[in-house]
Amino acid sequence: MSTISKFLELHFRHFNARETLEAARGWKKHLDDGGIMFLTLAGAMSTAELGISLARMIREGKVHAISCTAANLEEDIFNLVAHNDYKIVEHWRSLSAEMEQELYEDGFNRVTDTCIPETVFRDIEAKLLEYWQEASNTENSQPPCEFFYRLHREGILKKIAQIPMEHSWVVAACEMGIPVYTPGVEDSTLGNIYTARVIEGKVKNHRALMTGTEQFEKLCRWYLEKQKNHSIGFFQIGGGIAGDFAICSVPCLVQDLELDVRKWGYFAQISDSTTSYGSYSGAYPSEKITWGKLSKDTPSYMINSDASIVAPLIFAYVLGD
Repeated sequence: MSTISKFLELHFRHFNARETLEAARGWKKHLDDGGIMFLTLAGAMSTAELGISLARMIREGKVHAISCTAANLEEDIFNLVAHNDYKIVEHWRSLSAEMEQELYEDGFNRVTDTCIPETVFRDIEAKLLEYWQEASNTENSQPPCEFFYRLHREGILKKIAQIPMEHSWVVAACEMGIPVYTPGVEDSTLGNIYTARVIEGKVKNHRALMTGTEQFEKLCRWYLEKQKNHSIGFFQIGGGIAGDFAICSVPCLVQDLELDVRKWGYFAQISDSTTSYGSYSGAYPSEKITWGKLSKDTPSYMINSDASIVAPLIFAYVLGD
């Protein structure tokens, strides 16, 4: 056992610290027992540069499929090609409305302490437009990740990357051939720009980007095939559409298709959302039993903390660091 793992074993004994360690132990046991892991990514984890550790998890076979918001998908690539143009605001809690306006006028969009330049798309938008036009003209709908994968396969990202390619989880997913599902793509810069190009007439229609239900079908078919030989775990970072979209594949298969499939075999969530009336993000794992997502025997963990702190620690433990 290496340094970080030893640290967690020694100090993470109670409360959310203990739950963090138990979730990490559970992940390792799930893989050791022949299981595979599905990971969901909400929040601004790519802007938080989670790719540094997540890419390693993907490459070392610890993550086998991902559901993420379109913002996380694109922001991993934005960070890859425009990292040097980002701006850190250390005292972001004390910014006045006037200071926020100045950031806007300077061409920055703020995500907590990190300001993303409006120009972040400039090096890849022309190529993406070419891909979109080709796909829409032939009505060849593709998952949003495939357009970024193509940028990588054609060597475009490597030419303009400002950080090591090894720090991009999207590049790692491409190289390892794992599926990435992206519900709600319209809630992203990518989706906004695509829509604008359709309105302008530069892109023929909306058929280049695979719809949410089409992606959900692919996910259900992936789950149906993989569960034949593996118990599939579910590691959720944040809440929202990335998590709920993916976890619903099991009740769809069981209740709507009336198929005999395994429930998710492991569940863990990192969330800073508190339990409230009707909140999915703050719902405890036990609530998911009533929806047919988990069984009463599914090892489950709920970590109430900041994912930018906790997730890299869990990843390090699973990797044996």
